[in-house]
Amino acid sequence: MYLLDTNHCSKIILGDRTLIQQLQTHQGDSVATSVIVRGELLFMVQKSQRQAENLQAVDIFLQSISLYPISAAVADVYGRLKGDIVNQLGPKDKAQRRKITVQGLGFSDNDLWIAATVLHYDLTLVSVDRDFQRLQLVQSFPVESWL
Repeated sequence: MYLLDTNHCSKIILGDRTLIQQLQTHQGDSVATSVIVRGELLFMVQKSQRQAENLQAVDIFLQSISLYPISAAVADVYGRLKGDIVNQLGPKDKAQRRKITVQGLGFSDNDLWIAATVLHYDLTLVSVDRDFQRLQLVQSFPVESWL
């Protein structure tokens, strides 16, 4: 079972042949994405020059793929993961640790939500985002790229 990250979804939307072939190869497997990725894709549309055209392409893609939701159980994993990042990669001094954010350690909250979803549902993340490789220092989960 696979969860596609934003970078792979956006390339599929743009018609990347390699990724489309990989999707066909994994046709019998469960391939989905996250509601967080949905939000990131729609944000990309809002920033684009061709909003109407891009929104149509994103909508077609989103209708063709399942979405993992954010649930209370995923939120529990997210909270633990975020705490583990600060504890393991943050400053050792408790006063400094209280002031540190995961963004200050180089992680985005969206990536943490995606990782929490992967961990909760026991999925393989499909991404080229190196932040997920860095998360492996804190919590191990399968990550691969189809590019």
